[in-house]
Amino acid sequence: MKVRLEKAVDNDAQSIFDIQVKAFLPLLDKYKDYETNPANETIERVIKRINKTNGGFYKILVDSTLVGAICVFWKENTKFWISPMFILPAYQGKKIAQKAITLIEEMFPQATTWELATLLEEERNCYLYEKMGCNKTEISKKLNDDATLVFYKKVR
Repeated sequence: MKVRLEKAVDNDAQSIFDIQVKAFLPLLDKYKDYETNPANETIERVIKRINKTNGGFYKILVDSTLVGAICVFWKENTKFWISPMFILPAYQGKKIAQKAITLIEEMFPQATTWELATLLEEERNCYLYEKMGCNKTEISKKLNDDATLVFYKKVR
């Protein structure tokens, strides 16, 4: 199983959008965080992310199959933010996200910090980011009675 990243273009928007919805819909149903959950976003938001001048979407491919995407953007060319990253449910738990994070970090060796946010209640996500060297910051945001967004940072 070979994992690779490829820069997304406008023609990828529908596929990325469809995978994003499939990946995040179970969390939207569970936590009802309608304001922040990517399953509730529009395809126009995906297109904007694809075309960011200070970042963009990268397709996550396993062999030749599109299984997810990772969006990165930067401030000051050294401070990078990952949001969102997602994998199709059928491909989750196969170390694909770990490999995608490693690959994106290799693509941007100038990055001195990597930041992201995830739901505190999603222990597997928290474990993944901590395993990848990210540390929980003191910042969190209560989304509703069921969900809290926690922020992570990795300093290189």
